[in-house]
Parts: sequence; structure tokens; C-alpha cells
Amino acid sequence: MDTHSNIRIGTCSWKYTSWEGLVYSREKERNFLTQYSRRYSTVEVDQWFWSLFDKNVPALPRAETVREYAEAVPADFIFSIKVPNSITLTHHYLKPKGAALVANPHFLSTGLMEHFLMAIEPLGDHIGPLMFQFEYLNKQKMGSLHRFLEMFEVFRQGLPEGYRYCIEIRNSNWLRSEYFDFLAEHKLGHVFLQGYYMPPIFGTYWKFKDKLVDPVVIRMHGGDRKDIEERTGNHWDQIVDPRDSELAELAKMVRDLRQHNHDIFINVNNHYEGSAPKTIERIEALLS
Repeated sequence: MDTHSNIRIGTCSWKYTSWEGLVYSREKERNFLTQYSRRYSTVEVDQWFWSLFDKNVPALPRAETVREYAEAVPADFIFSIKVPNSITLTHHYLKPKGAALVANPHFLSTGLMEHFLMAIEPLGDHIGPLMFQFEYLNKQKMGSLHRFLEMFEVFRQGLPEGYRYCIEIRNSNWLRSEYFDFLAEHKLGHVFLQGYYMPPIFGTYWKFKDKLVDPVVIRMHGGDRKDIEERTGNHWDQIVDPRDSELAELAKMVRDLRQHNHDIFINVNNHYEGSAPKTIERIEALLS
């Protein structure tokens, strides 16, 4: 488990049987999350993001699942949670590709957000960054960054206080002063996404670091998912794509964030190097 008071390092999701021997025992009867939380102080919850299966009734977290998670972890454990995509998608996913866009009626719905927060309320003090992940928004889906910020500001005004909200955008040309000024003004965290066809996070960090507010979330995501899945066979216990230079840059960035007393979350995906636990070991060695 990480030992730095203002930094938490964990993985994106946690239930991988190929982490046996790295994170989990080989017992038949085991609670993955309980064993995970003995080693790490945070985890990213991805499963509740996938919620737009029906156009009229978005899926929300099941009460028994939320209670199970709350009971599985120690008092100081923190979940960083991706808000349902029923709130962040402007339009339904295209099937087939090239079909006409169908607007998502739940986009930036304060009512749906209220229902989501009620659903996860049993997590209590375990609730950490609530991340709004937006897909790449082309001009057909969102005319401009300015229009996006106008719409999010209306939505933001309906959000209850007491939570830590963060935004992840996947338009590289939107990572400019207008965006970071908006975040700073409204005390919204930025999610740095390393990978997924976005430019390296480090240039963005050094350019806009003085505008950042807490929490700062860094998602080490990786590149071509299909390629690394083929190379690992979806068995996530070894580094197959070492990114030494990126991790050195990450360590430099994190040391600077810590000097400025930022609240930092680093969420590592298996797809980044081939094994999130192994990558975390490498990050912790660099930071120590």
C-alpha cells in the first residue's frame, strides 16, 4: 500500500484472477476487494460507467453491490468512481457506425445524477473523486469547448456540495486556458489521461500546473487495447510493454505535485504495460 499522505495509487478495476500471487491468494473462498484493499488504498470503479443499455431507463448501481463494497474495505479506503455514461454521452453509441446520431435525453441530467448519488450513498466516506468521462466530442456532437462549458456550468449549479468532482475530456485541442480556468473557478479537478490517443499528459501538466485544483487524477491507460490483449492473452501478471521514459516523467510530475501539496490519485490500467500491480511497483520504486 502506498505510504505517501497526499497520494493514493491503485488500479482500474480489481477482479482479475491472473493477479493471484501478486494481489490475491489462491483460496477458493475469497473476497477480491477485501484482499485488494489490504494492499492498496484506492481503486477506480469502472463498472457503473456502463449504464446506457436502454434509451429510457439507465442502469444505476445495485444497492446490494454498493453495500458489499462498503463492507469489504477498511475505513480509510477511497473509491474513485466514474459517473455513469448515461450522464456524459451526448448521443447514443452508433450501431452501425455511420448511422444517424440519436441524442441521449439523459445528457447532463441533474435528476439522474441525484439518483446516482443516492445509489452510492452507502459508500459514505469511501467516496473519492467522481469522474465525468466524456468521449471525443466532434463538432457534430458538441459545437465548441465554449458551448460544452456553458452546458456543464448549468449542470454544475445543480450538483450537491460535499463531493469532489473531476472532468476527463478527450479532445486534445480543448486542453487550453479556457478549460483550466473554468475548472479552477469552480473547484473542479482535472483527470489526466495517459493514452487513448491523447497527447502525453506531461506537456499539459507543466503548461497548466498552476491552474490545477484538487483532486488531481492521473489515469495511466495505455494505447492499443487490442494489441496488448493479444500479447498478454488477457493474463495480467507480467509487464509486456515497458514504458520506462513515461514512468520517469510521471515520477517527476508527481514529485512536483507533492511539493505543492496536491491531493493525487494515480489509477493504473492493466492495458498500460500489461500488469497494473507490476506497474504500481515500478511507480512506487521511482517515487521512493
